[in-house]
Amino acid sequence: MQITSKEIRDQFLGFFKEKEHKIVSGSPVVPFDDPTLLFTNAGMNQFKDVFLGSGKRDYSRAADTQKCIRVSGKHNDLEEVGYDTYHHTFFEMLGNWSFGDYYKREAIVWAWELLTEVWKLPKERLWATVYEEDYDAFNLWKKETDIDAKHILRFGEKDNFWEMGETGPCGPSSEIHINTGDDFNNPKCVNANDPECIEIWNLVFIQYNKDEEGNFQELPQKHIDTGMGFERMCAVLQNKKSNYETDIFAPLIEKVVELSSIKNKLEKDKIPMRVIADHVRALTFAITDGAVPGNEGRGYVLRRILRRAARYGRKLNLNEPFLYELVDSLVETMGEVFPEIVKKREFVKKIIKAEEESFNITLDRGIELFDEIVKQLNKEGKKEIPGNEVFKLYDTFGFPADLTNIMAREIGFTIDESGFNELMNEQKERARDALKEKIATVNISNDDLSSFNITSEQVSEFTGYDEIKTESKIIGHKKEQDTDLIILNRTPFYVEAGGQIDDTGSLIIENQDFNVVDLTKVEDNIVHVVQSEEEDIISENKTVLAEVDRLRRWDIMRNHTATHFLHSALRKILGTHVQQAGSYVGPDHLRFDFTHYSKLSPEELNDIESLVNNELRENYPLQHHRNIPFDEAKKMGALMFFGDKYGDHVNVVQFGDFTIEFCGGTHLKNSSEIGLFKIVSESSIASGVRRIEAVTGTGVEKYINDQLAVIKQNNQRIEELLDTKKKLERDIARFSLKDKLGQLDHILALSSEVMGVEIYKGKVIADNMDELKSFGDEIRNKIKSGVGVLVAQVEDKAGIVAVVSDDLIKNKKLSAGKIVGELAKIVGGGGGGKPHLAAAGGKDLSKISTVIVKVEEVVGSFL
Repeated sequence: MQITSKEIRDQFLGFFKEKEHKIVSGSPVVPFDDPTLLFTNAGMNQFKDVFLGSGKRDYSRAADTQKCIRVSGKHNDLEEVGYDTYHHTFFEMLGNWSFGDYYKREAIVWAWELLTEVWKLPKERLWATVYEEDYDAFNLWKKETDIDAKHILRFGEKDNFWEMGETGPCGPSSEIHINTGDDFNNPKCVNANDPECIEIWNLVFIQYNKDEEGNFQELPQKHIDTGMGFERMCAVLQNKKSNYETDIFAPLIEKVVELSSIKNKLEKDKIPMRVIADHVRALTFAITDGAVPGNEGRGYVLRRILRRAARYGRKLNLNEPFLYELVDSLVETMGEVFPEIVKKREFVKKIIKAEEESFNITLDRGIELFDEIVKQLNKEGKKEIPGNEVFKLYDTFGFPADLTNIMAREIGFTIDESGFNELMNEQKERARDALKEKIATVNISNDDLSSFNITSEQVSEFTGYDEIKTESKIIGHKKEQDTDLIILNRTPFYVEAGGQIDDTGSLIIENQDFNVVDLTKVEDNIVHVVQSEEEDIISENKTVLAEVDRLRRWDIMRNHTATHFLHSALRKILGTHVQQAGSYVGPDHLRFDFTHYSKLSPEELNDIESLVNNELRENYPLQHHRNIPFDEAKKMGALMFFGDKYGDHVNVVQFGDFTIEFCGGTHLKNSSEIGLFKIVSESSIASGVRRIEAVTGTGVEKYINDQLAVIKQNNQRIEELLDTKKKLERDIARFSLKDKLGQLDHILALSSEVMGVEIYKGKVIADNMDELKSFGDEIRNKIKSGVGVLVAQVEDKAGIVAVVSDDLIKNKKLSAGKIVGELAKIVGGGGGGKPHLAAAGGKDLSKISTVIVKVEEVVGSFL
């Protein structure tokens, strides 16, 4: 029965557990505690501090399985993925370590024991390589194992010498290769990129420290660092020609086949399937551990990987988002070993799907443009896609250059990579220029301290963390027309950095105020720019009172402090994938840009705002850890991100357990001093990047007052609109009534007579009783002498109006009220009114015609 990948992993860890190794958990594939790395790319990353001598463990032997991603820099396997059978963006590295415990002998002997005695690999197919000057390792292989001596090969630094960096711990290595082909006795196959002769295990012997001059000194303690390619080992032990045929990848490949409805897996389909299966692993584990697709750093790497996979999906007729549907298959096969992907399953699917949908909008159009470019180049007999076209595909349609390169390579084309890079650099330069939010009053960026007549030993001390008013002396001064550039030995003025804008204020010299109109730095010295026409007052060694605009600084500190609380709240509510992508901290508002894949819902915004305000009210005191060692800050758990530059000593801002971050800005002494925090807007500024703008303290007061003013203005406008509406309604009613009065013409033209009294009667259309009464008034005004009766269906009732002229009221004693009262009885109602006009109604609409017929009879009864 074939051994499973789970059994292989368990047997490796079990073997070293028997050798008294502590089985430890691997670190996240996103190394947030190491800003020098995009992704964890080796098992040793989590033990870097031990090798550097800055950290310790309570064990001297360890083994684990480590999630790794290699897509950039020295370790970049992206281009090979899918085209060969054994390179991956994401892979597991099985490893064992010794920290000053055992050394070369045990590492070599145990490796040979596991491979040949536990896993029974054929010894005649195994090869060991050693560093050309490492005679110890060569002899150990020869004497301590039964490997064929001819299978021990020497290689140079490129293949068999490991270095952590330009300086630091390093040492020779010994690699173990297996040749699964027919020519397994040929040494030329080793390190020759032969898919049948591959490296399966690397044993690194860390014994030197390399200094800045390139010299090597022996380490007092020597270490072992080994790494085995898990997927490769599975292919060997499962007797597969390709890693993609193992039980690690097979479920993913089968799911791709199912989604694409491909009946038979043709050779041309294998590369897309391999790429997709590989890439969804990298995406799932990276997103699970906190990274998200974006435009910079590791976010852009993930975006490239996802878009690469999406484009390969087109080759399998997968034209709708599909990658997210593979996540479940991956979780089923790897969730037991890595439970974190089970927990984050739905979150990962949501991010991948959103990114796929975004790219799908432009993918097809980009492919069309690519085809048009190739068609034109074929006509011209050219086989290189110009840099400007590669840039257009990137800038307009989101095609990473490596994706365009793959598409070009598939049809025998190349791309002008240098031309593309030149255009990219120009764009970055334009972006940098556009992001400069302040224009310096004077250009002094190229000045050095010598132009101020001071030495590099004289450095101005920043006092702005503790005070906003400082007594100091001028230690450097330059005059440029009506502008003075002043360096003080001590100053509370903060120079724009980390999103926080410059302070403003004044320098008081000999009782004269000089406004500070700009600030900058020259070799870490703060330069104050003031405008002055005075010739003699400003000079070196003069005593100065440097005073920052107090109220403005307080507003800035409120907003800066709130930014840390906002960042923490975003990560707690939306997820740890949230990373700061930019900020602005001024006196009037704060702006915070962050990575996130979708628009925030009103509920999310409300939860974030509430969490910030609740935490602000906890009265957290500021814990300002100043100028502490970088490693100490890391141990404190201070939040850091890839790409940020940190020195050997850093500042850390902490408020309780809610937020702790690297920051060199100025902050309030207590969280409650902020007052209220209010989000005023949330928007998108780029794919995968959102922006929140907010106000605090006096900014909230202004925001509330502005909103109240808007409400008041709106209320006034509403009242005006209501008045206008009423006027229009009256006008409409008047015009409508005038139009409807035309109904009375035929009634006035046809009258009857009872005992000498003229009778005007008829049925009309009226919207309500008031309108029917208006018709009655109109009849009464137009007849000299007589009785008028009008009936209408009004609101599901029979409405009746009667009018009597003044002469008949006086001479005949007729009353409209009595007439309408009698007529109303006919429709089942009643009523009455004044002698000249009266109205009534009843429910029986069927008797309306009867009312009209009975008018003469009713009037005659009163004569």
